[in-house]
Amino acid sequence: MVAERHYYVYLMTNKKNTVIYTGVTNDLIRRVYEHKEKLVKSFTSRYNINKLVYYEVFLDAGYAITREKQIKGGSRAKKVELINSMNAQWSDLYESL
Repeated sequence: MVAERHYYVYLMTNKKNTVIYTGVTNDLIRRVYEHKEKLVKSFTSRYNINKLVYYEVFLDAGYAITREKQIKGGSRAKKVELINSMNAQWSDLYESL
């Protein structure tokens, strides 16, 4: 039996919640770890993005990518609304994965 593959659209922020990053991955734990440890020199390492505050799960990569683009194209207010709907305290969700 083939295991179901999952895809994740996620939002991360910095300590002061001033920058919101949107990403997509098929391994949320690994990818958030990479951001937290700054293993990839990128936007997230430059702005100290290290707190997972929101995520959605998909069974289809295409749907996940489409959703990522939709969120990225939205305003900061829309992203804040999404985060607040799941995580009003903006706690780091990484430890609960």
